Amino acid sequence: MSAASRAPLRSNRSNRTAVRVRSRAALALGAAAAALLVSACSSGGTSGGGGQTGFITGSDGIATAKEGERADAPELSGVTVDGGQADVADYKGKVVVLNVWGSWCPPCRAEAKNFEKVYQDVKDQGVQFVGINTRDTSTGPARAFEKDYGVTYPSLYDPSGKLLLRFEKGTLNPQAVPSTLVIDREGKVAARTLQALSEEKLRKMLAPYLADGSADSAKPGK
Repeated sequence: MSAASRAPLRSNRSNRTAVRVRSRAALALGAAAAALLVSACSSGGTSGGGGQTGFITGSDGIATAKEGERADAPELSGVTVDGGQADVADYKGKVVVLNVWGSWCPPCRAEAKNFEKVYQDVKDQGVQFVGINTRDTSTGPARAFEKDYGVTYPSLYDPSGKLLLRFEKGTLNPQAVPSTLVIDREGKVAARTLQALSEEKLRKMLAPYLADGSADSAKPGK
């Protein structure tokens, strides 16, 4: 076989190799997102501190990290469920309540009105609520969810869970749907829970950060 006739064969093999590499990368990303949400739509579950995690989980299922030991929140921005744009970094200086939800998730439906009620009560105290909608294959069901439950704060649309994968492992990262995180005024993750929240528990989780963004005086499990 001549060199000229071998060249197209080498080119075809290279193309097939590139396609396989891209396919493996896509599958790996999907598997990572699925693993992150393996306990998706559960009504409870907690992850404790210890080791190098730097946080403590109370008996109420709320995990907290002391000021000075909190991880930076990752870059979280993009298109919202209603077609707008949002960037969590724009809210630095405020306390941010970050709620991971899906329209398909019964515990998310159970807690939605609680979040909106608390948001209306605290939004004038330097607090911003932001949702991350995940695993909805289109924005239609997510928009219907927001309308049905009167949700007025923005939610980033993250169907494949890419935004959730930006949180550093071993920190207070979201690991289920629903998950709720509190980001302090310095842009650091201060608290997390992996369960649906009643209005009372949401207020309790948020209260230590309203005055100055510090939870050093908070007593987990009290």
